[in-house]
Amino acid sequence: MRRYGFDAAILFADILLVPQALGLDLWFVTGEGPRLSTVRDAAGVAALKPAEAIHERLAPVYETVRILRRELPAGVPLIGFAGAPWTVATYMVAGRGTPDQGPAHGFKAADSATFARLIERVTEATVEYLLAQVAAGAEVVKIFDSWAGSLKGADFDDFCVAPVARIVAALKARHPALPVIAFPREAGVRYQGFARATGADCVALDQSVTAEWAAAHVQPDGCVQGNLDPALLVSGGQRLTDETRRVVVAFAGGPHIFNLGHGITPDADPENVHRMLEAIRG
Repeated sequence: MRRYGFDAAILFADILLVPQALGLDLWFVTGEGPRLSTVRDAAGVAALKPAEAIHERLAPVYETVRILRRELPAGVPLIGFAGAPWTVATYMVAGRGTPDQGPAHGFKAADSATFARLIERVTEATVEYLLAQVAAGAEVVKIFDSWAGSLKGADFDDFCVAPVARIVAALKARHPALPVIAFPREAGVRYQGFARATGADCVALDQSVTAEWAAAHVQPDGCVQGNLDPALLVSGGQRLTDETRRVVVAFAGGPHIFNLGHGITPDADPENVHRMLEAIRG
């Protein structure tokens, strides 16, 4: 924040903290990343802790929110964060990231009723988690569904749209003015209508759709966030400047939060962040 003067701050915490708080084992393998014990049947779903029992394990996240809210400049909103139920469930079933999160697709095909119960349990926990972040000082929340694009047809409605809509409704019931951002990554044409279907105040977009298309088909429903390709912060140059300006111009006709289409990568050049900001603010 001190270096770049961003308009808002977001607290990222590993999405696997929620499954851990629900009772799964979480550990890290050097050079490979996190691993989880798995949930692959009705007994595994039944063994999960109730949603209201997650807070002791997640207390450090809430304390971090309180610290950040205290230390951030006045007028800079703090955005809370959670993984969406579908994406979190894919890791609970697979125990790790896979190229296509196929184990979760297999589970929902083999036993759709039990898989739906798993989604319900994660949804309940996510509501608790986000409400606690708001109580600690988060003024906006964002729900990341990184694997939304792997859902097709009715599955997208059942396992992406419906759980997010339930979360938004629960948050709004307690905090009617709370802004909620939803990010159904790689939703493609399903970005259109997503805000209406879920009640989200803002839809975050990845770079697989053009800003021009999103301005015509998504932005009429409300705020959009995105969607510069993160790779441009690695390559830089005039193309970074040109593409940044293109996104700004495309969304100039309505509410827009400039952002990347996904997370910033470790090999991004910090000087390219400055160049991007100059193009936005210039």
